[in-house]
Amino acid sequence: MDSVALKLMRVAGSDASIPLPAYETPGAAGADMRANFPDGRAVVIAPGARALIPTGLAMAIPHGFEVQVRPRSGLALKHGIALVNSPGTIDSDYRGEVGVIVLNTSDAAFEVTHGMRIAQMVLAPVVQASFVEVDGLEDTDRGTGGFGSTGRG
Repeated sequence: MDSVALKLMRVAGSDASIPLPAYETPGAAGADMRANFPDGRAVVIAPGARALIPTGLAMAIPHGFEVQVRPRSGLALKHGIALVNSPGTIDSDYRGEVGVIVLNTSDAAFEVTHGMRIAQMVLAPVVQASFVEVDGLEDTDRGTGGFGSTGRG
């Protein structure tokens, strides 16, 4: 697949020396996003607390696409850092600054420093449904079985 242009703009007060999102390897699905604090200071997230981390960027996502914001596996494994609404969705009609809601699930405080890679973003196609109300649904083998109904394995 060819690449899709994603227009990025630095918001007022952001640090222009912080790199734009980038794919760290040729096979990477997600581009790393960095913290961009207007004052350049770090933020400490207490155990069990969450914080909105600014990226200093706004985007013009093409119609028919979204940007998904996902956690970085290294931060999750080593420090218990998660994203509360993972994956977070940035809609194609949003033009404000992108922020990342970071949650500290560990028992130790975690410092997010200026320029730190805090999340990854994935550009993904979107198909909108047309909703149709019906009186009944087709049967399946699973039927109405919910959580844990497909067995163990």
